[in-house]
Amino acid sequence: MERIDFAVLGGSGFYEMPGLTDIRDAPVDTPFGATSDTIRIGTLEGRRVAFLSRHGKGHRLLPSELPQRANFWALKSLGVDRVLAISAVGSLQEGCHPGDLVVVDQFIDRTRGARASTYFGDGVVAHVGFADPVCRVLRATAISAATAAGARVIDRGTYVCIEGPAFGTRAESTLYRSWGASVVGMTALPEAKLAREAEICYAVVAAVTDYDSWHDEHEAVDAASVFAVLQQNVATSVELIRRFATGLEGSRQCGCGFALDSGLVTDPAAIAPNAKARLDPILARRLST
Repeated sequence: MERIDFAVLGGSGFYEMPGLTDIRDAPVDTPFGATSDTIRIGTLEGRRVAFLSRHGKGHRLLPSELPQRANFWALKSLGVDRVLAISAVGSLQEGCHPGDLVVVDQFIDRTRGARASTYFGDGVVAHVGFADPVCRVLRATAISAATAAGARVIDRGTYVCIEGPAFGTRAESTLYRSWGASVVGMTALPEAKLAREAEICYAVVAAVTDYDSWHDEHEAVDAASVFAVLQQNVATSVELIRRFATGLEGSRQCGCGFALDSGLVTDPAAIAPNAKARLDPILARRLST
């Protein structure tokens, strides 16, 4: 299998990865349906990189429609063990401005439970640790890369993930601010949970486009204002990813790759053949030991 150093999930406005050479497309059939788009693999700064447009080319998929299980199953099957996600968000704090990049370290889940958020069930039980939901090593690399790219960087923050597709009310925005949250978006969950279950290192860079709806001196967020700022953020994100590729360690230096050692509850010997097939490659490492 070809070595892929990391994968990039492009968010709103980020549908292509400029600078890739030696490109090939890698369509993958999964037990969870089609991926958001065809995964594209190429070389960037001497690294092999997989790129997946989260919403699909032309932005066809709502946040609640994203086939996250298929996306991460496909990436894992290609040998990807590190994912850097770019996510457009609204700011919940005065000091967090449109154009800033927030390298998130925590999440609050305000989705409504309709999104498939686990690979497990149907005969296989696992409870992965999620107290620290972002890979510490990948996050540190992202902070360095964002700083080197010339962005104004906020090196930690809590991301409130809402269901959407409508933006939140002023009351909701004020509530999230009272919790001390930094940004609000619609896509990072269940993404981060599925990455942990798949033993993939995951970090998300939240690109701020607006002040959501709480700020008295700014208009409430709408799609037009968000996409006006996106182009600036995408250009910065592209440079960040290039810097990230040069700064990434050759091998993983964290515990993300062993999440199922303490998380898998079902005895591997008791897992039915159809479940093994459905969860391959998620369980491949555990079932081979």
